[in-house]
Formats: sequence, structure tokens, C-alpha cells
Amino acid sequence: MTVSESDSTDSKKQDTSVQESVAISGTGLDYKDAGVINIEVYTEQYNHIYYRIMLFFSIFLIAYCYGLDGMVRSAFQYYATSSYSNHPLTSTVNCIRTVIAAAGQLWFARASDIFGRTSILLVAVLFYVMGTIIESQATDISRFAAGSSFYQLGMTGVSLMLEIIAMDFSNLNWRLFASFVPALPFIINTWISGNITAAVGSRWSWGIGMWAFILPLSCIPLTCCMLHMKYLAHKNAPHKLKSEVKLYKQVPWHTYLIDVFFWRLDFLGLVLACVVFGCILVPFTLAGGFETQWQAAHIIVPEVIGWVVALPAFFIWEARYAKHPLVPWNLVKDRGIWSALAIAFFINFNWYMQGDYMYTVLLVAVNESIMSATRITSLYSFVSCITGPLLGLVIVKVRRTKPFIIFGICCWFVSFGLLVHFRGDTDSHAGIIGSLCLLGFGAGFFTYTTQASIQASTKTHSRMAVVTALYLSTYNIGSAVGSAVSGAIWTNILPREIYRNIADRSVADTAYGSPTTFILNHPWGTETREGLVISYRYVQKILCTVGLCFCVPLLIAALILRDHKLTSTVALEDAHDDEAVYDEKEYHIFDRVKGYFTTKDNSQLPK
Repeated sequence: MTVSESDSTDSKKQDTSVQESVAISGTGLDYKDAGVINIEVYTEQYNHIYYRIMLFFSIFLIAYCYGLDGMVRSAFQYYATSSYSNHPLTSTVNCIRTVIAAAGQLWFARASDIFGRTSILLVAVLFYVMGTIIESQATDISRFAAGSSFYQLGMTGVSLMLEIIAMDFSNLNWRLFASFVPALPFIINTWISGNITAAVGSRWSWGIGMWAFILPLSCIPLTCCMLHMKYLAHKNAPHKLKSEVKLYKQVPWHTYLIDVFFWRLDFLGLVLACVVFGCILVPFTLAGGFETQWQAAHIIVPEVIGWVVALPAFFIWEARYAKHPLVPWNLVKDRGIWSALAIAFFINFNWYMQGDYMYTVLLVAVNESIMSATRITSLYSFVSCITGPLLGLVIVKVRRTKPFIIFGICCWFVSFGLLVHFRGDTDSHAGIIGSLCLLGFGAGFFTYTTQASIQASTKTHSRMAVVTALYLSTYNIGSAVGSAVSGAIWTNILPREIYRNIADRSVADTAYGSPTTFILNHPWGTETREGLVISYRYVQKILCTVGLCFCVPLLIAALILRDHKLTSTVALEDAHDDEAVYDEKEYHIFDRVKGYFTTKDNSQLPK
């Protein structure tokens, strides 16, 4: 064979390979994208212990900055909405942010599989900075909500990328401990955040805006690590690397753009998901107040669009037309996946029942200082971030997750019961602190542990980022629904209670719309302040009771989970034959019973 014939043959093989790759992309079959292949090569280059320590310290540094920002920004958000005389719209802003975050999780995960972790991390940082600047310069609630949306999208992308990178560079039995690395800063930030909010005070614009340059600076070490491992990969294993652009070099640009951005990233599915949750959930937080607006057109029309138009369109598109649906149905059918998603939903739904207005309750109804209220609301994260890594070290040896998840959920039953009792007045100070500590202790046993469980159920590394994003998206959907429900309860019940306990209508209006201003003019112990405390106690009791009731489906979902043995591999597909994948006892309880209804002969039941 001549040189020209050889080149011709190689060219034909390359063209065939490109066509096959594009064809596979159109089918939605499970295959590895360029980003997944490249990160597997990078992990081989960073297999040295010192490289891994440097990488995870860089992750910790970024997480420290956005974690501290999130804790102080939540406090400054109350000042911002109060300065617009729209404090009750706090839940609306939270709801909008979490709806966008839910869709953003899936987009960032898929994009990182295609274009690589580093590129998408930089895109997320850009959104973060843009949203922070808009938010800090906002002069009304609309601009503040717009900035919050961009910020939330960026923060979602940054936190997701850190979780995915931690997943890429850790084995399953170490996965829980590695997943907590981005959460460890809460242990420090819990005690620092109060000092920062107290020092900045009511200058919320500066308190938010300074993070527009602090966070990008914190990303420099991780970016250097990723570029270094990319250099090593090009030096040591260039033949293993893959490029999406080179893959499509034989295809017209419009075909590339349509296939990647429309089909593989499921652009239409993402838009429909945002429309569905936005139209259905946000109006719940807007319809209340002193004058109920449930009959208003701006409440009814979005609800009709969400339920009648967008929701059916979303399911039809995802089930029949999407080549790469947002929800990978072939995976979600496994009970190890959908039960974990149910837990993800109820984690944040339940948390928002007690936590959405906890900061305001502490300031107004418990008479806490700004520093004290900030620290108390941070106790949940503080305790869970101590409990979780210690549990992660235990699971390295135990290699099981399900018993710990069930125990953590049982702790939540007790905690919510205490929160129903301790919900206001100075006598509740110690009770609320103890309740939130127990809530965080239980969360340390099952929040990230459930994430490790769903990653084990995925089995393949190529789908792990998407399923992790789906878990976190469901987590954010739970936040959106929880924020919407808590906002609906707050805005519909609290005004009525304030009118009942405060006779002066103008004072009642101020107490409802701008509680931080109200408590400055009405000190602790005055008659009007006591009326507001009674109103807050009543509404907070309802919110915590709802959270207690929904701990029941949380426990049921935990009982349905699979109990995989976590192997010393990145995914179960890499496990050796002698490493058990399923626990025989839990297989006996569920799958064997199911077999009696699907087989005629007991010999066909799963062994």
C-alpha cells in the first residue's frame, strides 16, 4: 500500500468515526463526551498524593469564599428588601433564584461533560461576578431579583463544578469525605460571618459588591492546577485526549451548533423547565399580603400557563422529542435513583419550612442581635459540616450508606418537634439553638451521604456528572417549592395575625413590610412589639409543623434506597468481579418480592 493510499484510508476512517460519533449523539445513547474522556486522562496525571492535596486545597479555597459570601449575603438580602419596603418578597427572590439554579445545574453538568470542567468553571465565575455587580447596585426589588438570578446561576455553576471535580478525583468509598471538602469552610465561616455582617451593618451594597473581585481571585489556584494537569496530559498522553471541535471538523458549523447546543444540552427542555417552575411557584409568594391578590390577573395567568401549557409541553418534549432529555429516564427508573431524588427534594423543602424566615424571627421575635442571629442561622451548616466528614471517614471502612441515612432522618423528626415548641420569645433562645444543632447533626448523616448513594447507583462515570446535577437540581426544586410554600404561608397568614394583635393600621403596615425598621422604633417589651412577637410565633409554628409532617415521606424514601457497597473505584463499572455491587439482603427484600409478580417460576427470581 502506498503512502497516499494509507492517508486516504486513515481519512476515510476518521470521517466514519466522526459520522458515527454524531449519529450516536443523535440517539441519546450512553457514550463518553470529550470532557469526560479528558478528565479521566487528567486524573491519571494527578495521581500523586501531593498533587491531590494541592487540588483539594484549591477547591477548599474557592468554597471558603463563596460559602462566606452566601452566609453574609443572605443577611444583606433582608436589608435590601427591607430598604425597598418589600421584606415579604424575600421568599419571592429566593424562589426565583432556586428555579434558575435547578435548571442551571443540569446545563452546567452537561456542558462540562462536553467542553471540560475548567471552561465551564470560568463561565460560572463570569455569571457570579455579573450578578453580584447588578445586585449590589440595584435600586428596586426588580433589579435586585435580576442580579440575584445571575448570581445564583453563577454560584450554582461554581459549586457544582467543585463537586464534580471532587467526584472525578475520588473513589466511591472516599466520595462522601471528598464531597464535604467544599462544605468544610462553614466550620470557620459560622463564627466569622456574624462579625462581617455586624461590621458592614446596613451598608448592604458594599457587603454584596466586594465579592465581585474576591471570588475570581480565589479561583486562580484551581485554574492553575487544571492547566497544569492539562499540560501533563498533552505531554504524556496526547493520543488519549479528545476535542469536540475536532470531532465535528467534517461537519458544517450549523450542524455542530444545533447538535451540541440544542440537542445535547436540551435547550428547549431547560427553557420549559424554567417556565414551569417559575409560573407555578413564584405567584404563590406574591398573592398574599394585607390585600390578597389571588383573583388578580398577574397571579392567575402565570398559574394557568404553568399548569395547562408549560407542564404538558415539558413532559411531551422530554418523553417523545428530546434526544438527550434533561431527565435520563433509563436511569431514573431504578429505585436507587428516584428514591434518592425524593430525599433531595424533601431535604430543602423541609429546611425552608423552618429556615426561610428564621433570621427575621430571631431578630424580631427572640430579640437577638445581628451577629447572634447570623451565627444561630449558621449553626445548621456548622454542625453538619463537622458530622459529615467524620462520617465520611467511617464510611471509608464500612462502605455502606443506607443505615446512616435512616438515622439522620430520624434526628430530623426530633428537631422539628422541638422547633414547633421553641419558636419565639427570649425563652426560646436555647431551644432554637439546640434544635438547629440537632437538625445539622442529622443532615450530616444523610444529605451528602444520599448524594454518594445516587452516584453509586449510576455505576458509570460518563453519566455521573449528569445524575449528580439531577440530584442537586431536585435539591434546588425542593428549595423553590419550600420557599414558595413558606412564602405563601407567611404572606397570607402573617398580615391577618398582625392586624389582630396591632390595632394601629399604619404601625401594622410597617411591622409587616419593614420589620427591621419596626424593631428600631419599637423596643423589646413594648405593647406593639409584643403583638408582632405573638404573630411571628403563630406563623412559625405552622411552618415548623408542615416541616415535621413532611419528614414522613423523607423517611419512606430512605427505606426504599439501595445499599450499594462502595468500592475503591471512581464508578462501579470499574469494580473488579470480586467486589460486591449489591447487598444480597436488600435485594431479597425488594427485587425478590417484585419477581413473584413478574415470573411464574421461582427459579427465575434474582439470586
